[in-house]
Amino acid sequence: MPHMQATTTAKPPFGRWLIDQEQRAGAIGELAKHAKNDRSVPRSGDSKAVWKHLNAIQVESDLYDAMEEAELDYHAL
Repeated sequence: MPHMQATTTAKPPFGRWLIDQEQRAGAIGELAKHAKNDRSVPRSGDSKAVWKHLNAIQVESDLYDAMEEAELDYHAL
């Protein structure tokens, strides 16, 4: 029997994944649009880096809720 390698697709960094969600409806889509328009969002960063950035710029509270939801979606991939 030939050796079979499992193929896995690596997840993009959280920052890039978030920006790619801009077409989604709802809070995650709004957060993604905000992230895309903010060039200082750490695109190659993990969720902790994005949280740190959001805290530093003191975004509206609804974006924090969206970030929690986005983080759960990302980690479920």
